[in-house]
Amino acid sequence: MLDLAGPLHAWTEEGRDFAVATVVAVGGSAPRPPGAALAVSADGAAIGSVSGGCVEGAVYDLCVQALQDGETRVERFGYSDEDAFAVGLTCGGIIDVMITPFTGGRTVEEAALAAAARAEPVALARVVRGPAGLLGRALLARPDGSYDGGLGGVPDLDRTVLDRARALLDTGRTGTVELSEDGSHCPGGLTLLVESAVPPPRMIVFGAIDFAAALVRAGGFLGYHVTVCDARSVFATRARFPEADEIVVDWPDRYLRRTETDGRTVLCVLTHDAKFDIPLLTEALRLPVAYVGAMGSRRTHEDRNRRLREAGVSERELARLRSPIGLDLGARTPEETAVSIAAEIVAARHGGTGAPLTGSATPIHRRGREACPQPA
Repeated sequence: MLDLAGPLHAWTEEGRDFAVATVVAVGGSAPRPPGAALAVSADGAAIGSVSGGCVEGAVYDLCVQALQDGETRVERFGYSDEDAFAVGLTCGGIIDVMITPFTGGRTVEEAALAAAARAEPVALARVVRGPAGLLGRALLARPDGSYDGGLGGVPDLDRTVLDRARALLDTGRTGTVELSEDGSHCPGGLTLLVESAVPPPRMIVFGAIDFAAALVRAGGFLGYHVTVCDARSVFATRARFPEADEIVVDWPDRYLRRTETDGRTVLCVLTHDAKFDIPLLTEALRLPVAYVGAMGSRRTHEDRNRRLREAGVSERELARLRSPIGLDLGARTPEETAVSIAAEIVAARHGGTGAPLTGSATPIHRRGREACPQPA
């Protein structure tokens, strides 16, 4: 739901009633992940999607029904072998969808939408399976540990939900959490969907070259906040990189030391110049970022690895380096190369193999659940 925060917050500001259908669980080859949402206003307008088109009509009707009766409900949609024309997912997957009416009184969700619309980091935890009295109950968690709402007046449960929601918020993830009703252990009688709303992840492209211009466009398409950094002011210009969110003229390693990165950040080193690459990669490979890739030929790669070892980079740190950068697509042009780099970033993010799906038995969609923490 929080992926529609901007327009939904605008609807609340306008006083419009609406209902939101949110994917709360998936199975098999479902087309959209947990957190994907379709919203329908009282005047019939619709935004978003829960299935890429398979069951949108049926979900739309359920939203209209929720606006009429004011009830929160969870419905399951899946492929029907008995009736090929029945409402279902022709891709063979299963999705559970929670339909929630917003006709006033849902202050916790409205606060979450307002915060997410302002690009403030928040997590919204909602009960999607459990006793009828708790279904749809919500808790809004913030990074500083403060929260709004609650799940029924059980302090231990609220504290446990807050801890788990903040853990997902720290990594910018959306996922399900299973707990007991008293919050003392998991799994139990409750399942919660925790949606995280965080600023977009960062892509930092080092090296203001033609390949970088194409990668900036690909990074923006993937939803990254893209920064271009180069020590040469004549190349690092807005005219050459009009689609970059930020352009920095600085020595790459110095900039990397002073800028903020996190576990979602991707670093793409396209300079293939030892005087830039070695100090930069020495810093980069010791940061807890999602991806570090470096451009260069096989010969450049071997020479760079030798220099990095001489600079004190360990074999474990060196193993994190994706070099030569990108997947083997046979790319030649800057645009094709950008696609190969973007493809490797996506594969690294979701655990993909990079192999063709044709003839492969691996799952098309990889889904994860938030694991129950092990006892100390």
